Amino acid sequence: MQDDPSTGETTTDSIITPDDPWLAELEELGDERGYFEQLGKEHSAILTDEGRTLLVTFETVRDIRDNSPLQEPQGWRLVRQNGWSNLCLLAHTDSWFRDPAVYGYFDRLIEDGFFEEFDKVVFLGAGMCGYAAAAFSVVAPEVTVIAIQPQATLDPAQAAFDTRFPKARHRDFTDRYAYAPDMVEMARDVFLLFDPAITEDTTHAAMFHGDHIHHISCRHFGDMLARALCDMGVTPDLITQAAKDALTPHNCHRALRQRRRYRPYLRNLLALAEARGGPLLVKRLATFVLSSVASHKQAPRFHRALLRAERALAQGSS
Repeated sequence: MQDDPSTGETTTDSIITPDDPWLAELEELGDERGYFEQLGKEHSAILTDEGRTLLVTFETVRDIRDNSPLQEPQGWRLVRQNGWSNLCLLAHTDSWFRDPAVYGYFDRLIEDGFFEEFDKVVFLGAGMCGYAAAAFSVVAPEVTVIAIQPQATLDPAQAAFDTRFPKARHRDFTDRYAYAPDMVEMARDVFLLFDPAITEDTTHAAMFHGDHIHHISCRHFGDMLARALCDMGVTPDLITQAAKDALTPHNCHRALRQRRRYRPYLRNLLALAEARGGPLLVKRLATFVLSSVASHKQAPRFHRALLRAERALAQGSS
């Protein structure tokens, strides 16, 4: 988590300026879809006004530029085929959305009854953006929140255990829309997805309490969890079910079965098996992966691992 602030990583303090040509182009596209509104110096809001289901996404400029082939917000992709509406809150910097301009924007939406115009509202974010998805979800009635590796807070008084984001310490996590676990108390459901091997993420998740809080363990993904969920098609699946009020922990775990065909995840497992599991486990994993490809040339790492494991097992039995 060192390069991408959308998943909670700390990078540079300044990512984009208001007069950046790329932002100007995004503003033009946003106006065509609904509206684009600058929120102070560090944030923007882009509304795509389509259907009566609203997906609110919290995103970062860096994530869009680094991970989107079309250089467009993730929310646009996620609602395109469904004809939904999307409100994208875009962070230009590693801000954790701690900005009075953002608070004021949501205040105006509440006063205008904006969220009451929709049949269903889903909030989505990862890392820094997952924190924001939880913290601002209080504005929408009966909202479902999907937060991937979120922070509960970075207030040093409550999160001294998390030293990963030193530049965020000057932000105020004690004023409005601040402590995410309190802000989700009125949500319909909150799904927190995290890898329990990351101690800080597990501790943040444990700070959320209630029968409507669902802790979804995503083992062996590490820092690549948010990207992996998108690549595997899990994120769109979860959002589609959330929009129907049909998402459950069981459905989350069922969707995560896609990991069995996701090569980066399988490579993580292979590294873990070789480090801790011994040759028999490596053989089983490599055999499983190789059985799903037409040629060993398509999975050379697993083929080499299988050969090493078989040699080690043969030596052990001799």
